[in-house]
Amino acid sequence: MSSELRLKKLRGSGGYVMATVTDEQQMKGNLGGPDLFLAPIGRLDVAKITKYFCNTCEKEFEGSPKIEFDNSNEEVAENLVLAEKGQYICNSCNASIAEYREFKKQDETGEIGSAKPIVESAPQVVEPTAQTPQEIVTQPDPVTSVSSIEGRTVIDENANKIGVAKQVGIDSTQSMVLVLTKNDGTEGSIPWNNIKKIGEVILLGNPEAVTQPGKCSNCGFGNKEGSKFCEECGTQL
Repeated sequence: MSSELRLKKLRGSGGYVMATVTDEQQMKGNLGGPDLFLAPIGRLDVAKITKYFCNTCEKEFEGSPKIEFDNSNEEVAENLVLAEKGQYICNSCNASIAEYREFKKQDETGEIGSAKPIVESAPQVVEPTAQTPQEIVTQPDPVTSVSSIEGRTVIDENANKIGVAKQVGIDSTQSMVLVLTKNDGTEGSIPWNNIKKIGEVILLGNPEAVTQPGKCSNCGFGNKEGSKFCEECGTQL
């Protein structure tokens, strides 16, 4: 595949950037339509960005927006880590041009297992300085893209095939989702916490409820933790 760089418009929820990208980056940014998007590509080298447009300012600026990112290394599923999350920010009004998430496998030879919901942490406050750097980072780590779920069959809780997995993505609320191609050929998404198991196929199900210790499965009475029999109906716990 050619590694020639080409100048492209990459869209975000709050504007776009003009940047030189490789063929591989173009493939990541293509979600099936004529436009290319920043979110699937992740963090670009600021030297590759020639200008950007901010929807809030309604103005185009020369150079790169700020790129703020955090290497959270948060486990979101067995053997699947949210390695980095960040955003492109307008230098003039501090509005978000685009946000992104990058994932990696802890063990490249292993499979991705049970999904875990992402718990968003409070954003870090960055003190202003005389010269704001183009990138603000906490100890960057190398990131390996996760492509092992691509093409896997997605099965709902009733054992019906509903589509084929395409990629991990972020919805408009910045929540993690599974992007899939549905049976009718259209694109859809599934909230990540609706995924019960990822194996040869991706199995969906409602998020599991936490069982209260001592709760009787027969009558629902809340017994003391450690009780062997229900105090209400006598059922063995």
